[in-house]
Amino acid sequence: MARIKGGMNARRKHNRVLKLAKGYRGARSKQYRIAKQAVMRALTSSYAGRKQRKREFRKLWITRINAAARMNGLSYSKFMYGLKLAEVDMNRKMLAELAVNDAEGFKQLAELAKSKIA
Repeated sequence: MARIKGGMNARRKHNRVLKLAKGYRGARSKQYRIAKQAVMRALTSSYAGRKQRKREFRKLWITRINAAARMNGLSYSKFMYGLKLAEVDMNRKMLAELAVNDAEGFKQLAELAKSKIA
């Protein structure tokens, strides 16, 4: 029987890695061994990046809500506490959207929060 070697499988594996490394500088996109290391590192970073993105957006929303709340005479924590007492169940993403695009609606929420705190 003929001997089967791994040439086709190795080439397929190499091409898969080199395709992922497309656009990297220098040997990182040309040589398999170096490209494999670069791709492994990049995939690890991309996994971590997906977690960080969620943190960053939450920070951004909180910053926007805080800025809008302070324009209406409240701190962020007091604003959120007032909404909790008023049983307004709205997530930070929507509150930040209101703060940016609908100042009048946000002002009404701030007034509601103020009335519940006092």
